[in-house]
Amino acid sequence: MSQSLALAQPRERSTGARLALTLGVLGVVYGDIGTSPLYAFKQSILAAGGLSAAHVLGVLSLMIWALILVVTVKYVLVVMRADNRGEGGILALTVLALHSASRRGRRHKILLLLGLMGAALFYGDGVLTPAISVLSAVEGLEIIAPDLESYVVPVAVALLLGLFLFQRFGTARVGLVFGPVIALWFSVLGLLGLMQVIHHPDILRAFDPRHGLALLWHEPGQATAILGAVVLTVTGAEALYADLGHFGRRAIGATWLRVVLPALLLNYLGQGALVLSDPAALANPFYLLVPAWGLVPLVILASAATIIASQAVISGAFSLTQQAVQLGYLPRLRVRHTSADAKGQVYVPLMNGLLLVGVLFVVLAFKSSDSLATAYGIAVTGTMTLTAILAAVAMRVVLRWPLLAILPLFALFLAVDLLFLGANLTKVVEGGWLPLAFAATTFLVMTSWIAGRRRLLAQRSAGAISLEEFLGLPSVPKMRRVPGTAVYLVAEPRYTPTALLHNLKHNKVLHERVALLAIQVEDVPRVANAERVTVEHLAHGFHRIVARYGFLEEPHVPRVLALARAQDLDCPPMETSFFVGREKVAAGKAAGMAIWRKRFFILLNRAMLNATDYFRLPPNRVVELGGQIEI
Repeated sequence: MSQSLALAQPRERSTGARLALTLGVLGVVYGDIGTSPLYAFKQSILAAGGLSAAHVLGVLSLMIWALILVVTVKYVLVVMRADNRGEGGILALTVLALHSASRRGRRHKILLLLGLMGAALFYGDGVLTPAISVLSAVEGLEIIAPDLESYVVPVAVALLLGLFLFQRFGTARVGLVFGPVIALWFSVLGLLGLMQVIHHPDILRAFDPRHGLALLWHEPGQATAILGAVVLTVTGAEALYADLGHFGRRAIGATWLRVVLPALLLNYLGQGALVLSDPAALANPFYLLVPAWGLVPLVILASAATIIASQAVISGAFSLTQQAVQLGYLPRLRVRHTSADAKGQVYVPLMNGLLLVGVLFVVLAFKSSDSLATAYGIAVTGTMTLTAILAAVAMRVVLRWPLLAILPLFALFLAVDLLFLGANLTKVVEGGWLPLAFAATTFLVMTSWIAGRRRLLAQRSAGAISLEEFLGLPSVPKMRRVPGTAVYLVAEPRYTPTALLHNLKHNKVLHERVALLAIQVEDVPRVANAERVTVEHLAHGFHRIVARYGFLEEPHVPRVLALARAQDLDCPPMETSFFVGREKVAAGKAAGMAIWRKRFFILLNRAMLNATDYFRLPPNRVVELGGQIEI
């Protein structure tokens, strides 16, 4: 008896752990794609321009096979295998693909630009997703009572304001609630659809792909509009790959196949069956799946689900920003960790404010999910296309997949992605310009920062003195030394820091211990503490420290010095001063960078977070020494 109980307990813990992981995946990964039934089927039928059986079955067939090909085959079965040491997302994939190219080569530049474009499009999607999701949920008020139509926009604005104001507290406090709510949401989706499918089993003919192909063949004038609307079915697919590091490929894939995909298919089939039996239900086929008594609970549940879906997209934007800052693609920004346990939960105040302004502008400008659907899709399909290209490169060159496996697979993926992207490009005039404008602005910021930063580093190196050359000067051993340690933060540890030369010029002394500390961001998500710090002991009490961090980590100088103690470099906190260069950057006349871009970079450089805050330096131990440099 006792032996059987002992054997049962691990199994129960394993089952509980799997359940908790599934709830976590549902709450974080699938909120976005899980709220697509609120608007995707309606928009696709409207684009098809008819309510005949051929139209409904054709639209459903296209939606079903979009879910199968794009989400199941492309992302779940293939792309998620292209992980960067367990991490996914467009920037992690870009860094992985860059392994195949020399840093100075043209291939490196092209791959980097593709990755930056994908990241920029993700930000455009991050503005539209909360707006269309919350609007489509609150529009259920119109079904409850038509007189409530005027309250839709104010209620949506209030919910979104609350959502963005809540960001500073982090998602840890409500993380346990997210999973069960979304689990309930998918259960309701599947149940509502199943009831209609049971009454109208003929709708299952939509699984035949010939219905979708026939619709596009017989409605060539509407084909572009139909595909542009059908893509709404797969919005949120990128989240599967972006959240790979949080949950793992198996958990994400299993949850999709066992829970999410069946629920979505049943709900779309149910909406199709309802519209065939009652064409008037096209007014809002999702909410009309329930009887009148169920409308209010469904509106409340849908609102909660869309807020959770929006939360996931916003959190993704924060994580992407953190990665971009660490990789040097964006200026230093204030990043706050909102959970002591979950490493991925961060809050970026500036990005939160920019997203809030963008989302509120979108809601007030478009006022309904129907209008906003015309702008939705371009950013999503653009990111999916770029992901396919970068994943093909990574799998061929880095993961060593055979060419015969890659060519047919990615030819299929790119054909589908480009078909959807081309269909959505026709929406540019109707509102598609909006996510493209957000993406273009972000892309301009990132490329200008990268170009300006490279030019600034080149200018520093051009006039710099190598550290070995400096230490070889006869005057160095004769210089006056004062007690304590001076730590100079440098971008390139091979050269003598300008701040040190300024200190010598004005104070005419050196500390008894001088450490040059360089923070290097590696092209991996995280670096083990055992490999974090390397200390090189030089002549005349000089030391060179190189601290390595992954692109998902943030530098912490006091911890670096604590690790350096194990390598015979002791820097007592109360005896250590930190010297930071604070340069005034000016736009010079040298060719190679447009004057407007130089000035834009200078503006970004002035606005970035100061080194004291970013590197966690003790403020009362920091000395800033300035200078001027032209780019």
